[in-house]
Amino acid sequence: MDLESLRDYALSFKSVTEGFPFDEHTLVFKVANKMFLLSSLQHQPLRFNFKHSPENGIEYRERYNSVVDGYHMHKKYWSTVSVDGEVSEEELRNWISDSYDLVVSGLPKYKQKELKQHD
Repeated sequence: MDLESLRDYALSFKSVTEGFPFDEHTLVFKVANKMFLLSSLQHQPLRFNFKHSPENGIEYRERYNSVVDGYHMHKKYWSTVSVDGEVSEEELRNWISDSYDLVVSGLPKYKQKELKQHD
């Protein structure tokens, strides 16, 4: 996975926006104005932060050396993964999808209903 495929995948979900709210080097993806994915444009290999349940975060960090506590994020709910080949692209896509779904599940019910079906 490279930055362009990460971006294309993130933008494939319903009502996703992208922007640079922090600085010109951190690309942020949001749904309903809530972050679900962040990526640095400066790091090689590609790195990104994604949201997860506390239990999943522990499992990911124990299972993969390339997954660490979320950089500048709440460590209980966010992890950073370096896309160095250790984690399959399918797994990375699942994590992005799960992060989106987790953020949507925290929205008000009427918003969840609007966003329940994503592309």
